[in-house]
Amino acid sequence: MERRTFLQAGGLSAIGLSLPQLLAAKAQGQAAAATVPGAAGGTAKACILLYMLGGPPQQETFDMKPEAPGSARSLFPTIATNVPGIDICGLLPDLARQADRFAIVRSVFHGGNALFHGAGVHYNLTGWPNVPREGEPFLDRRDHPAIGAVLNQLRGTNHGLPASVQLPMWITQDGPGREWAGQHAGFLGRKYDPLVMDYGYLRLDLDINAPSGNGEARLPGTLPPGFTLPGELERLRLNRRLELQQSIGRSHLGEGTALSRDWTKHQLQALDVLGAASTWKAFAIDDEPASLRARYGDDRLGRSCLVARRLVEAGVTLVTVIFGGWDTHSHHLEHTRDRLLPPLNRAFASLLDDLAERGLLDTTLVAWTGEFGRTPVINGNSPPGRDHWGRVYSTVLAGGGIRGGQVYGKSDNLAAEPKDNPVPVADFVASIYHALGYDETTQVIDPLGRPHYVVGGRPVPGLF
Repeated sequence: MERRTFLQAGGLSAIGLSLPQLLAAKAQGQAAAATVPGAAGGTAKACILLYMLGGPPQQETFDMKPEAPGSARSLFPTIATNVPGIDICGLLPDLARQADRFAIVRSVFHGGNALFHGAGVHYNLTGWPNVPREGEPFLDRRDHPAIGAVLNQLRGTNHGLPASVQLPMWITQDGPGREWAGQHAGFLGRKYDPLVMDYGYLRLDLDINAPSGNGEARLPGTLPPGFTLPGELERLRLNRRLELQQSIGRSHLGEGTALSRDWTKHQLQALDVLGAASTWKAFAIDDEPASLRARYGDDRLGRSCLVARRLVEAGVTLVTVIFGGWDTHSHHLEHTRDRLLPPLNRAFASLLDDLAERGLLDTTLVAWTGEFGRTPVINGNSPPGRDHWGRVYSTVLAGGGIRGGQVYGKSDNLAAEPKDNPVPVADFVASIYHALGYDETTQVIDPLGRPHYVVGGRPVPGLF
């Protein structure tokens, strides 16, 4: 057989590797979950985690300090929300009219090295500090698993879709191969990694002169290659290629062995996914009304949020939406005013409205966070900005059983330290688990059969 023919027969991404491996986790994950104690509390069936890569400023979002001295004062005016006594940034007017739906936590903090984004990424996406190592913590299989990886093991797939999806792609420093730890399955093993959609790697900052901002390969909202049959590849031809691939596989794996049987089973499941285009169409938004797409915004965040809503409707438990550009060491005023807050206001508010209109908000938790906040002091860069600050920052939780219309915790008059009811990051992550029905006694099982607690904190009191 010619090499080209062999690769065409066995190298179709959707039936040769990615989907079968994805589906192989289902039985193992459900079997592991059946032996795991825990689960109490929450009523949410799904969670959409809006992750602001780079570290959003608490002073210019949800913890305005209009009377603070000097540069600690917010750069933007405040706006009253629909809940008396709660004010937020004046550039978030659509969110302000929905404050009764969300809770603001203004006293989140962590002890991770605030000089490094990777430490904050790991802490906020896992609930655990990263394994100590020099410099940025990049992918390491010793790390604790991300929330999505935990859910992949505990819940498995649903109608061919995984429990966890991340949009648009890995958070990285320099590109492929430099992904930060905390996004993966860590010590649970690669098969529990969240399904990450290939829309390009994400940057921390923005080039204010670049029209595309983060330079993604393509916008979310289109069905990725490999999840549908190519137009020229008919089902009959696909079946013939699959038969050839299986015969090749049996010669290597051993016909009749458990490995061979399992591999064949997962290939057939993958084939079923390809035949069930309606399931994977959740990733595409072309059938949504133009008016709804316009409400969300025809940009990376807006389209990702619309995809996230479609995915939870289709049965995905956790959708992590990454929105980068918040590492504003310079051009802080311009970035936040012109490039970051407008799409955040539009997409976040539209997501809450859309979920509520469809009767999904009560069963869908929407969480908003980043790896840390920004400094109370404007730096001396030209143009100036705010630097990393992990000592206190703000997060938001909505829907999914959250008691909206409240502020929990308080920062000091500089938004520099927690003043009342400090909330460790582990407790914020524990609140997400709680909403989904898991508590501090819930465990996952590593490949050696050892149990591990999923989180080291407790839910924030009063939020539910």
